[in-house]
Amino acid sequence: MAVRACGLIIYRRLQSAPSSKVTDRIEYLLLQTSYGTHHWTPPKGHVDPGEDDLQTAFRETQEEAGLQASQLTLIEGYKKELHYPVRGKPKTVIYWLAEMKDCNTEIKLSEEHQAFQWLKLEDACKFAEYEDMQATLKEVHQFLCSKE
Repeated sequence: MAVRACGLIIYRRLQSAPSSKVTDRIEYLLLQTSYGTHHWTPPKGHVDPGEDDLQTAFRETQEEAGLQASQLTLIEGYKKELHYPVRGKPKTVIYWLAEMKDCNTEIKLSEEHQAFQWLKLEDACKFAEYEDMQATLKEVHQFLCSKE
């Protein structure tokens, strides 16, 4: 059976001059793991017994980034399921999309991560080495742009 994990792709909108495009003001939160290859990823983690997928995504976000569900707005209409092998075993990761209510809220990392960055799309794709994560970030960006 596939390992199952869930998380949130979190973004914030920076306040800036009215002339700037909305898409230029969006930044995505990526966390750098303190283990393995120190890859960059949105907050995510394994589903605990008795939890539903969305509960897992919010719990992991709280544990890994110190963000409470009340500090985020879940964006309706976006959910992405990724499938890939990890150490020879299938893994499924489900992401939802959430916006920071206050773009200045402090991020508090757990021991699982050693750094975080708020990144514009192009840089976020460079940090997220995996092609499926890069494609997901681009898809999210298109989704957000289409809602403007």
